[in-house]
Amino acid sequence: MAETTTKKKAAAKSAPAIKMIRIQYFRSKNSTPLKHKLVVKGLGFTRLNQVVERVDNESIRGMVKAIPHLVRILED
Repeated sequence: MAETTTKKKAAAKSAPAIKMIRIQYFRSKNSTPLKHKLVVKGLGFTRLNQVVERVDNESIRGMVKAIPHLVRILED
């Protein structure tokens, strides 16, 4: 039994860390097109100056690229 737990721990340590991206919502979505508002909601923002952490993949990068005037990337 001890052997299986050591294998699990070894597998957990060797697994690559998931790359994350921190995004801040710093400009209001008022007076923006509906598509922009939906992207802000899709990223999970609920209030101004909120910071969220999302998985760094192409879909999230594309959403951020669609509304660069409303959000900023805090860390890469």
